[in-house]
Amino acid sequence: MTFPTERMKGVRASSARSTGPMLALLLLGQFMAILDVNIVNVALPTLRADLHASGAGLQLVVAGYIIAYAALLITGARLGDLLGHRRVFLGGLALFTVASLACGLAPTTGFLIVVRFLQGIGAALMTPQVMSMIQRGFQGPARARALSMYAMVIAGGVVVGQVLGGLLVSADLFGSGWRLVFLVNVPIGLVLLAAGPRLLPRADEDRRGGLDPVGLAVLTPALVLLVVPLILGHELGWPAWSWAALAASAVLFVVFALVERRFAARGGRPLISGRVLRAPGILVCAVTLVFGPGSWGSFLFTTTLHLQGDLKMTPLKSGLAFVPCVLAFAVVSLYWQRLPARWHRRLIPIGFAVAAAGYLWVGPLASGGAAYLALTAVIGLGLGVMPIVMTNALANVPPEDAADASGLLLTVMQGGQVIGIATIGTLFLTRFEASGSTRHAEYATGWSLAALAAVAALGGLLLNLRRPARVQDAEAEQRPVAVEV
Repeated sequence: MTFPTERMKGVRASSARSTGPMLALLLLGQFMAILDVNIVNVALPTLRADLHASGAGLQLVVAGYIIAYAALLITGARLGDLLGHRRVFLGGLALFTVASLACGLAPTTGFLIVVRFLQGIGAALMTPQVMSMIQRGFQGPARARALSMYAMVIAGGVVVGQVLGGLLVSADLFGSGWRLVFLVNVPIGLVLLAAGPRLLPRADEDRRGGLDPVGLAVLTPALVLLVVPLILGHELGWPAWSWAALAASAVLFVVFALVERRFAARGGRPLISGRVLRAPGILVCAVTLVFGPGSWGSFLFTTTLHLQGDLKMTPLKSGLAFVPCVLAFAVVSLYWQRLPARWHRRLIPIGFAVAAAGYLWVGPLASGGAAYLALTAVIGLGLGVMPIVMTNALANVPPEDAADASGLLLTVMQGGQVIGIATIGTLFLTRFEASGSTRHAEYATGWSLAALAAVAALGGLLLNLRRPARVQDAEAEQRPVAVEV
């Protein structure tokens, strides 16, 4: 017996209602992880004064979270396949919540940096399960809508993080100052932990593969040895150990490639599998997702310091100053699918080129005012194409490889932000110390940010030279729908 299309619409509606609460819970977990990155930016000057943090300490508070997050995202995705996405999501959420409490109670900068690393580990366990569950649990237009919501959460986490951070720091409830920007995660995490066991599916995939501990043991120190010297080198005068660490990182990345190849030849499942890397367009998308988000994270970091530096804005006002930027980002990331399909790939190089042009004006318009706010909106409009890059990358990835692919893409995105904050953040602080003016520092960082966005635009152009990927969900939408009973 075959149901007609009209009845199938009712089945789809019922399915949407049943998966709606699950999607809401997953996206709220993702929202909290994004919130925690950006809410800290507004609190940096207050935190620096309270804990007497150095410039390198500030960068470690921001980047330390992302270091752990980026280094363990692929492993977090793999653990989801091995142990179940539901279990790993809730375990990561629990660690993230406890670490947030510890951050809010941190007595010293060193202690705060350590627990920020723990927060990053919790996020690395939690957030890959979001993309994996969306990739596995939704099909066709439902998946497209879920990915659009995912993009909106990323943008919303930024704007709420900036504004809420400003509100909490300015309110200074009970003399808490910057501490509330971490403690706000605790009640959210407790609510999700209470609802998760009821809303998330208990057995949502076939568990397979292994953890690849050797690959993990090589990749993690390779990332750490790359980023730590970039963050601390300027503050310490680039000592010999910083250059040795960078050289060791390069060697470890080569060793990692060799280890992964040997592990795959023996029948194992490496952290970065060749099958995922061979998916059409995924390597070009991965490179693009290093430079685009790298400019985004650096822009947020340096602009926050400038708004509260020469422009003398309060934390609340500096947070509100980002609203036009992130709203523009959200508009593009939510509504790009309404354009004709032939335009989707073309938007990628156009968007990054617009962002690159906007970055060139960061210095000349650094005196503030309406023109500066309009400029940030132009930059957000251009960077809003990042979800299109990820959608293209995942288009031809089979569901059984969803965890590995999402882990890889999230890793390169976060890695790009780490490198961007470390390098361009160092450049900004160097220029500021030399001139005593954050506006002067904005000139140099604007040109550097434009260069990153230009490389991302080049990646978008290369993606357009490929044959359009065959998107199975789109083809499935063209076929008649029938359910056999």
